[in-house]
Amino acid sequence: MTAELVRGQNHPLSQVRVEIRISAGVPVVAAATLSDESGKAHGVDWVAHPGASALPGLEVSRQAAADHRLAVDLAAMPETAHRVNVLLALPAGAGGPVRFGAVAAPSVAVTGLDGTGIARYTLVGLDAESAVIALELYRRQGAWKVRAVGQGYSGGLAELFADQGLPQAAELAGSIQEAVSRGLARSIPAPPRPTADGDASRRPAQPTYPGAAAREATQASHQGPGPAEAQQPVAPMSQTPSTQGSATSSLGGGSIDYTHPNRRSETSPPPPPWPQGPAASPADAPSPVAGDAVGWSMDERLYNQVWGMFEDLARTAAAYRSAVDFAESRMDKELEQALSDPRNRLGAAGGAAREAASVRRAQLVDQAKAVLDRDLAQLTAEAEVVEPALPPAYAGWDNPVWHGYRVPTETPMALRLGDLHLPESAPLRIPMLVRLPMERGLWIDSGQFETVDGTLPDSGELRHRAVEAAVAIAARLLAVHPVGAFGVHVIDPAGSAARALAPLVRTGVLASPPAPGAAGVADVLGRLTQRVDLVQMALRGRAAESLPPGFDTAQQLLIVNDFPHGFDDRAVTQLRYLADEGPSVGVHLLMVADREDATAYGPLLDPLWRSLMRLTPLPDDHLADPWVGHAWTYEPALVPPGSEVLHQVLTQVAAAATKYT
Repeated sequence: MTAELVRGQNHPLSQVRVEIRISAGVPVVAAATLSDESGKAHGVDWVAHPGASALPGLEVSRQAAADHRLAVDLAAMPETAHRVNVLLALPAGAGGPVRFGAVAAPSVAVTGLDGTGIARYTLVGLDAESAVIALELYRRQGAWKVRAVGQGYSGGLAELFADQGLPQAAELAGSIQEAVSRGLARSIPAPPRPTADGDASRRPAQPTYPGAAAREATQASHQGPGPAEAQQPVAPMSQTPSTQGSATSSLGGGSIDYTHPNRRSETSPPPPPWPQGPAASPADAPSPVAGDAVGWSMDERLYNQVWGMFEDLARTAAAYRSAVDFAESRMDKELEQALSDPRNRLGAAGGAAREAASVRRAQLVDQAKAVLDRDLAQLTAEAEVVEPALPPAYAGWDNPVWHGYRVPTETPMALRLGDLHLPESAPLRIPMLVRLPMERGLWIDSGQFETVDGTLPDSGELRHRAVEAAVAIAARLLAVHPVGAFGVHVIDPAGSAARALAPLVRTGVLASPPAPGAAGVADVLGRLTQRVDLVQMALRGRAAESLPPGFDTAQQLLIVNDFPHGFDDRAVTQLRYLADEGPSVGVHLLMVADREDATAYGPLLDPLWRSLMRLTPLPDDHLADPWVGHAWTYEPALVPPGSEVLHQVLTQVAAAATKYT
């Protein structure tokens, strides 16, 4: 039974290899320090943090996340270390909360490697603190215990490290926050959790710029029924829901809960239990159902289901990797103990010890692999049911739903930017969905990088593929918004992207032709910057009706190619302003650029790159999930070669816009 601790309470630890599982409502930084009997850390080499994530017997996450798993081997701790302090902090400058009192109380649990609970502590009562010592594992009379601490610091990590006697505490805290900023730039934002009454999270996110509601009401009279009306669930919600959210590890028989809170309908009956043990077959599980998640609309249920599958895959892979790491660590420990006597290192005794340790390792790995294979089989079956049921905003370009495309009458909840998969699940692709309106701009990397298969693509072809990926995203944004609710601008100073931009130009969906040269850069940036200023002033003054007559209230997307060609210092400043302030008033940035080309501007552009989500035109494992921080392979959602679907969809968008005007 898991012991529920209160502040100051301790509990004995029966295992020396444990996991610290952290659950928070927002991304937090997880770190740990070693200290002596008096609670003092001897130096920065006694701190495990995202920039230096491993110490002897201790490993922490490399990025900020809502969930963390810290691996601790108390038997491997230095003799001079008597305490392991688990620290939590809010990322600085990430646009999120700046104090723990503004978020749900985080929870920290100590478990065995098989997920068996030992102790749990929920950090209640925090207010202005931005960093906290959650708990400590400490050595007492040759045994280890855990104590709930909950000591907060309003001065953040710098104050916390100074309290532990670390020299240059402020510099260390700054380096940690810098490492976290780099990690946040590659992380995929998690969807908001549903509220108790469900109202806030069950409606599509609404734009904050003025005129949007009136525009939607007007469009309803110009458009027929949208594609959402034609989408029907594969099976009624009353059928037995999918149970992939729950799986059991065979290591020690402990239960690992993978349940995503959005996976089942609130009115659905609880799923029947799976047979236990690695031999359980996916055939024993109930059949998957498309739309088997909480939500008022089919789009929302599918959105929540896709995110549930993403989270399930992240956690089942984490459990498998943890089990393999445990098997390796156990084998090493057994060999160390068996061969510590020099007389056993050679001959039959040494060989027998090595063989026995290897057999036990293989048994543990096989058990973990059986559980992983079972979970992957169920997720694959679910994906095969869900993918054909997706609406256009969530569907790949090869999905037949595009052949029946009609311009929608309302904006969907989210948009598909590509697919994600892990090495353990290469055939299984999870759609990468982001909420609309987008809170961050996008940067499609056209620079040289080594792909996951180890190849270095030709630079010219890579730049062309990057613009194609940008065009596919822009076309999808145009296609999923109601007529007149979204506009696209393009800056192509050297005209190098004419071939890739042809689908947008030929169909006439662009707000204006691609802007060439320095004059075109200045004109487009000046107009969009002025638009952001006007809308912000109107919103702050609560005077949206004071906007100029004929002011276009549609959302805007700016595609920038070949940066920094044609950009002067003023244009760079305007670009940064659009990236920071534009999303809140419906102006979004999509950069197609090679960061190496912009090194002449030095650190001036670093905040710009960090504020954008990096995507790649070829598969690359650079994105991280918000739960356990896996490196996911991202594949862009491109139009299949030879397909006319993009041209057909954009032609319909252009025709609807002509009728609307």
